[in-house]
Amino acid sequence: MAIRADQRAQASVELVAVLPLLAILVLAAGQLVVAGYALWSAGAAARAGARAAHVGGDAEAAARSALPEPLRGTARVRDAGPVEVRVEAPALIPGLRAIPLRASADLGAGSDDG
Repeated sequence: MAIRADQRAQASVELVAVLPLLAILVLAAGQLVVAGYALWSAGAAARAGARAAHVGGDAEAAARSALPEPLRGTARVRDAGPVEVRVEAPALIPGLRAIPLRASADLGAGSDDG
């Protein structure tokens, strides 16, 4: 069965029409990965800050040092009460603003009840 020239042209047009949608889907999936990584990193930094505060150390410095370098510039750390770390996940999709994320951790005093 021979493929006609007009069928090949139609397939090319369909492929060109689908490529922008595919690119948007790939960028959206990548954005979810970046936001998830930023949230996980903020949680790890909040736990590091809570551990430092629990032993009398500098919670803010510990939390900042636990963050990856790209997230440190926009990070805000609050160490009154539970340690709270706010970061902004960078946007991969043009025109989209950075995504603000927040994580907190508190080791608490524990209980000595027997």
